[in-house]
Amino acid sequence: MPRIVAETDALIAIDKPPGLIAHRDGRNIEPSVSERLGEMFPQCRGIGGDWVSPQGEAIPLNGLVHRLDRETSGILLAAKTQEEFDRLRGEFKARRVQKRYRAFVRGHVAREQGEIIAEIVRTTERPRRWAARPCEAADTRAAITEYATIVRVTGAPGELATYVALSPKTGRTHQLRVHLASIGYPIVGDRLYGPDEPLLGFTRLALHASEITVPMADGLATYVAPLPQDFINAGAVL
Repeated sequence: MPRIVAETDALIAIDKPPGLIAHRDGRNIEPSVSERLGEMFPQCRGIGGDWVSPQGEAIPLNGLVHRLDRETSGILLAAKTQEEFDRLRGEFKARRVQKRYRAFVRGHVAREQGEIIAEIVRTTERPRRWAARPCEAADTRAAITEYATIVRVTGAPGELATYVALSPKTGRTHQLRVHLASIGYPIVGDRLYGPDEPLLGFTRLALHASEITVPMADGLATYVAPLPQDFINAGAVL
């Protein structure tokens, strides 16, 4: 279940483990972060209204401001009041929230750092997924990801990977996964955008939301989610 990293009068910072969904998707009935929030913090119930699934089901957010993919671990924010929920959503929309991730990608990344600028578009073939289409940074549809190489890893024979820091400047569906795959370095464990082969012992997507920095009334506040054990086992450092 999720662990509370920090709590203030206005918000809650949560460390989501891999395998747990942020909120139900309308297709499955299973535990979620939003349901757990409603249980642990009754004052969060109803905050943010409902997310309506493609099936038409109204699913309460219970203050949850944003989401992570099921297999992604790391930091999530929830609001304790509707006012704070609206404020945080506004900060996300204005791109004033700084999000930082850690990931293991397949192969040895050639560059020490770089920037990926590409629109995220829906594909037509099965299985339905997203793809990157190059565009200019000034394009309103542009998704932007900055990356930096931390360490190149050589595991078992033939196992090459790179531990990278990621800073998405936009928040599109599957943005980090699609962007990294588009430059030839899919995230380890990503069976949708990369090969379905084990690497470095990961049994899930090797993506962790390590930090988030948000503007507050008295300055910037940063919340950090410790590295999960599978990252540590693979040799990661925060």
